[in-house]
Amino acid sequence: MDDRLARRSRGQKHAVYDFLFDYYPYSPAKLSTWHPGYGVVLEGPEAARQYTHDAYRQNSPGVTADIGWLKTREPRLKLAIRLLQGTLSRQPMTGCFALHEWAMVYGLGREEIRHPYLPLRVSPQTIRDTVDSVGLRCTHIDAYRFYTDEARPLNATTPTRDRQPDDEQPGCLHAAMDCYKIAGWFSPLTSSDLVADAFELAVMARELDMRASPYDVSEYGMTAIEIDTPEGRKEYAAEQQRVTDASTPVRLALLDAVLNLESALSVLSRS
Repeated sequence: MDDRLARRSRGQKHAVYDFLFDYYPYSPAKLSTWHPGYGVVLEGPEAARQYTHDAYRQNSPGVTADIGWLKTREPRLKLAIRLLQGTLSRQPMTGCFALHEWAMVYGLGREEIRHPYLPLRVSPQTIRDTVDSVGLRCTHIDAYRFYTDEARPLNATTPTRDRQPDDEQPGCLHAAMDCYKIAGWFSPLTSSDLVADAFELAVMARELDMRASPYDVSEYGMTAIEIDTPEGRKEYAAEQQRVTDASTPVRLALLDAVLNLESALSVLSRS
């Protein structure tokens, strides 16, 4: 987070980590503000002065997160439960090799790429050849929707927003990053410890995402995973499993948290 703030002050961009702040609407300030989560009372006048978020209410002798704040967010809460339960119930899919980043520049010239300040490490022809030979098997709508028009028909399936709870699977890097989004949806009723764990998972997934991309990330001290080669695809599969393994305890903790919030909200609705 400190690096993000320092880069912004200098007008610098970081193609790997800035995504986590630009794509997900959580600022460093929001991420660094500590919240204990629902069910904890923060005592004393200092807590009352500090925690003025509209999701907090007075609870003598202090403040506490208010479950009533979720009343207008209940549809999102139910969606989160469906996403997490569905993902945890499925086997991870392998064989995508993070080619979604390649599909986002498939058929484009170097001057048209998504990260113009980050050079490609391979030629547009290598991108085309790799996608054509390996194939596209993306299951995540928020990766698929950024495919080029030429690449979109090449995907094995057609992910949609409506089908996302039915398509999400634990081998997907974007699904791992989205654990951070889900944790943030319900902050401050989700604890900062849980949000931080989800953020660390998102960083891990994003690093792998960009290392396996067609971009040259060497300036960030990262080594490319050359998925345009058999050796690179084998390396990616091992790293993908590492992210998948790391995502399971985060998802389980998130699911436990949102189910507890759903239960508390149900009690409130009946009272």
